[in-house]
Amino acid sequence: MTEDRPFRLNKTVYYHDTDAGGVVYYASYLKHLEEARTEFFRSLGIDLKKLAQQDTYFVVARIEVDFKAPASYLDTLSITAQVKEMRTSSLVMVQDITRNHQLLVRARVVLVCISGNFRPRRIPEELRHKLQGCLEFESM
Repeated sequence: MTEDRPFRLNKTVYYHDTDAGGVVYYASYLKHLEEARTEFFRSLGIDLKKLAQQDTYFVVARIEVDFKAPASYLDTLSITAQVKEMRTSSLVMVQDITRNHQLLVRARVVLVCISGNFRPRRIPEELRHKLQGCLEFESM
């Protein structure tokens, strides 16, 4: 994973992602960002479903999104996911959505590791080790 920074997921924009004008609806970008984060974890061998069965969840505590340019129906998007910072119970990720190398969306996402009682918990050591190799230190 470290040689392939950042993690990248390619997606096609479908009609259900767009508004009446054929432009991607702003909330659809959040779905694409979530899908890329899920695939990022999977690429590291982190099974989020198995973690949930072990009372460990990653939830979005904060998200900042800058919309730079629109995407349209049938565009091919590239969504990245990079870990910028890791704390005891949280991660900061930066994600970009591009089309043909043009930046469309940039997001900064804070994920908190919690247990089923919705209280922060320490990121398990095995996950910390996997995520440590993905830390990206460039500024947003």
